[in-house]
Amino acid sequence: MGQRKGADHKAGGPRYQLANSKVANLSYKHTGEDRCQLYSRRALLGQLLGAGVSLPLAGLGRDLPQAFEETPSQPAAAAAPAPLSKEDDAFLEDLERASFAFFWEQASPQTGLVKDRCNVRSTDHTVVASIAATGFGLTALCIGHKRGYLSFAQARGRVLATLRCLWKELARHRGFFFHYANMNTGERLWDSEVSSIDTAILLCGVLTCREYFPDYEIRRLAIDIFNRLDWSWLAEDTPLLSMGWTPEIGFLPYRWNDYSELMMIYLLGMGAYYRPLPAQTWTSWKRVTFEYHGLRYIGSFAPLFINQYSQAWFDFRKKRDPYADYFQNSIMATEAHRIFCLELARQFPDYSKDLWGISASDSQFGGYVVWGGPPEMGPIDGTVVPSAAGGSLAFMPEAALTVLRNIKTRYGKGAWSKYGFVDAFNPLTNWYDHDVIGIDTGITMLMAENLRTGFVWETFMKNPEAQRGMDRAGFKPYQPSSLPGTQQKIALGG
Repeated sequence: MGQRKGADHKAGGPRYQLANSKVANLSYKHTGEDRCQLYSRRALLGQLLGAGVSLPLAGLGRDLPQAFEETPSQPAAAAAPAPLSKEDDAFLEDLERASFAFFWEQASPQTGLVKDRCNVRSTDHTVVASIAATGFGLTALCIGHKRGYLSFAQARGRVLATLRCLWKELARHRGFFFHYANMNTGERLWDSEVSSIDTAILLCGVLTCREYFPDYEIRRLAIDIFNRLDWSWLAEDTPLLSMGWTPEIGFLPYRWNDYSELMMIYLLGMGAYYRPLPAQTWTSWKRVTFEYHGLRYIGSFAPLFINQYSQAWFDFRKKRDPYADYFQNSIMATEAHRIFCLELARQFPDYSKDLWGISASDSQFGGYVVWGGPPEMGPIDGTVVPSAAGGSLAFMPEAALTVLRNIKTRYGKGAWSKYGFVDAFNPLTNWYDHDVIGIDTGITMLMAENLRTGFVWETFMKNPEAQRGMDRAGFKPYQPSSLPGTQQKIALGG
């Protein structure tokens, strides 16, 4: 699909656009097990960030010094959420139960490895597991037992099968795991990379199980798996971590140097007791401020999910480091994205206050696409990505619930499945994806539970490694002000 041209809108200010075609059209064709055409989400974003250095968009943001204190021009639109209604809680219960079914049914009972994706419109015979989906799946087992979706014996058995596979069978290097594996054998697939972010997501699931299950073997295996990682190797003698490594080429040419889901990697590495990352790595990556319709926040030239993943496990509420309150920051980044989608309604009339959300996802014509904004990136065509709102449930409950309920009510025949929402759909062309993707189903499920009870946050944060990581990064508790006009200043460390 060719790049779509955009225009400035005088009423709402300029809408930002990526003019570089190599950046605007990053995607891959998903063709079963054709590894030659498969790229990880992060490899695509690595290309995007690498290309973005030379783009004129650099003027949209600036590096954030410590103790940033400039007064914002407008207050943030987000406010403290009201308690959930019975109807909303019932909706989220249905969503979580359906999401859990994916992680239970689309994992190997022998290894516990969870499929990367699953075709929900026909019998799915693929065997490709992803370690990130498995990390979400381990957390889903904790939620599932808590919710009564399965017995303790069932949950314990599946967790032990998974941890035993991670300890003995799953392909790895220096303790870090390869991105994709055969779900039945644990063998590396597609010449995939040892992935730092996907290993971090897997570890978050491992550590959640460690704290949830009162079982000696589960706790012993979880500790051993975590302590086996050589974080000093990943740093490669620099404060900026590599995105990955392969035995064929060595370290990938992309590093974790801009605000994104990278926070979970650095915090885990800093919290480790064996071969930990030095504390100064936390200050090494860039925090660039963006402004959109008066909303000021730390961001990147990347899709909405970067504001969600670390916060599915790490509890940033009422905490801040010398730079920011990252929970409030994600609220503002989400509100900016919602407004961005409303502006796109001039070209794609399906977008509205009841239907918004664009993040990295499948697409009708371009395979898996990295798209979103602001600033605008990718060949946006009116596609809606349910996990964009799903992963935002903890940040903007009312707005996100409105979208998700509308999708199920109005578009449910095509957009809803036995495993919850399909990965993406386009109401303008009547296209509905036939796949659900584990990481997108996972972020929706975890954020739904965090909104309802805070369970994942509370369980994960019992881990001493998580606490130590945040302590070494300089996080301090504080009470955010509820006064009008203060939230943006709070988010940026004022």
